[in-house]
Amino acid sequence: MFATVEEVRQALAGQQYIANDEIATVVFLAEKLGKPILAEGPAGVGKTELSKAWAAASGRELVRLQCYEGLDESKALYEWEYAKQMLYTQLLRDKLADLLADASSLGEAADRLAREEDVFFSDRFLLARPLLRAIQNEHPTALLIDEIDRADAEFEAFLLEVLSDFQVSIPEIGTIAARQHPAVFLTSNNTRELSEALKRRCLYLYIDYPDTAQELQIVRLKVPELAPRLAQQAVEVVQSLRQLDLKKNPSVSETLDWARALVALNAQALDPDVLDNTLTVLLKYEADVERARRMLRRSEGGSGNGRPYR
Repeated sequence: MFATVEEVRQALAGQQYIANDEIATVVFLAEKLGKPILAEGPAGVGKTELSKAWAAASGRELVRLQCYEGLDESKALYEWEYAKQMLYTQLLRDKLADLLADASSLGEAADRLAREEDVFFSDRFLLARPLLRAIQNEHPTALLIDEIDRADAEFEAFLLEVLSDFQVSIPEIGTIAARQHPAVFLTSNNTRELSEALKRRCLYLYIDYPDTAQELQIVRLKVPELAPRLAQQAVEVVQSLRQLDLKKNPSVSETLDWARALVALNAQALDPDVLDNTLTVLLKYEADVERARRMLRRSEGGSGNGRPYR
């Protein structure tokens, strides 16, 4: 579909995703080699957005599995709709009575019923969860396994069969192989170390905070109504904040939120009042806010005009 790395970059740009050389190259190779992508990095730097942008750019349907502690196969793969099975049992009660009416023993009745169990363990009662939906989908699919580091190591091990062979095993039905190989994206915020076995099956991509020029490009693309000079100043503030020892650095998504907040407030400059009143859009811990305010006051004092970002 895409013959060069540059074509991949342009396709992502068409979805308003700015990809550097490394990102475009890894996505290109993943397509060529049929390998999953494991994207690690801080929260809010565009890992999830990459999968969404690539799904749209490549004409794939996006299927998302959000990981969390305690996630198991039944929530990720499939489960049986027991309520529906019970309803069918009630509706077919008379038919079951006819089937078992002339059974000479309890064992014979059980054998007859067992021969019909495929009726109740078939696709009509199978509730497909994201992994199975992605595998069964007849249309091109992008599978996003988001924040895999939040899931347990046991679930990570279960994924190995899916990522190795693109097939799953259901005891009552058998092995279901993928009708088409989905493009797979796994994201991780590095809250725990992932296994070597998982990493070996993936192409690795680390997405870090962008530099000033890249982040300014993102802001201008996503929030074009923000005045260019104010956008430059806002990005410079965010870049300065990331140099502090904060509990949580402002993410790119929070930079965009701040830019939209400045537009909503019709801010003309980043004067002390605007900064003081909007810092909590960027920072989510009071200790971080206070540390940032001290840094900004020092900058204000050194500027000599009381308006360091005007």
